[in-house]
Amino acid sequence: MTSIVFPGQGSQFVNMSKDFYDNFSKAKETFELIEEITKIDIKKIIFENSSNLINQTQFTQIAVFCASISIYNVLKDVVDLQKLNISHMLGHSLGEYTALTASGILSIEDCATLLKKRGQLMQDAYLPNQSGMAAIIGMDCSSIEGIIDNMKLNVEIANDNSPNQIVISGTSVEIAKSENFFKKAGAKRFIPLNVSAAFHSKLMINAENKMNNFINQTSFKNSSIYIVSNYTGEISNNNSIISQNLSKQMSNRVRWVESVLSLEKNKDINIIEIGPGRILTGLIKRISNNFNIKNIEFISDIESLENGF
Repeated sequence: MTSIVFPGQGSQFVNMSKDFYDNFSKAKETFELIEEITKIDIKKIIFENSSNLINQTQFTQIAVFCASISIYNVLKDVVDLQKLNISHMLGHSLGEYTALTASGILSIEDCATLLKKRGQLMQDAYLPNQSGMAAIIGMDCSSIEGIIDNMKLNVEIANDNSPNQIVISGTSVEIAKSENFFKKAGAKRFIPLNVSAAFHSKLMINAENKMNNFINQTSFKNSSIYIVSNYTGEISNNNSIISQNLSKQMSNRVRWVESVLSLEKNKDINIIEIGPGRILTGLIKRISNNFNIKNIEFISDIESLENGF
């Protein structure tokens, strides 16, 4: 069995998916459809990076989605994906939305609409520079939870990315205040992230509540593909459960380690990462060495899929 994973915010780069756009009509059609739905000039954002919009949350999310789903749509045309026996899909944060679209659970039109709303709500969720995130390298999730509890730090774990890379969220003051505690406890590095707000934390609750008004109005279709939830790290193809989990995603941690271990437990050891960057591949390798992983980021990567795993 094979799983497909899709990246989230932070994987973006100028000209991502451009070789697919230039060489495949399916990629162009996908761009044009998403631009029509969102009324956003995504080509200008990705291919020209006018005013550095590609790194502004309200545009980053729809841009990464557009790049990833364009590549996936091309693959469906040029590669016999059925022979890969695709059983599960998952994504990191906004990548979960891409997974829901690729699986057929969400339409591309509905997902583009949701992500336009999500990007705007997350961009506006907190005053600029008043909240943020930081990556802690060299400590696992349980150790960081212990420090937060024992030191009564007002920060939260946002992303459990790997056994030695955890991301925390909080107000800018509290993030800065926590740095010395983690370094004294043995963290190798403490890296403030260039993001607009404290994603996947309680500071996103108001934005999440607004987002859920849109999620609740969206149709979730049946699919034979199983989804691994960011919120629970568990596998399901029950639409009710999938939509409920998605509605809690924005203000809760991304349980990436648990998600990957769910695949391993299910013996789903072949993984394809589709989209810009190879961030998830690196994280998965740090979680377990039992997976066979391929990346589809550029046209030159397609050949690797033709003979399967």
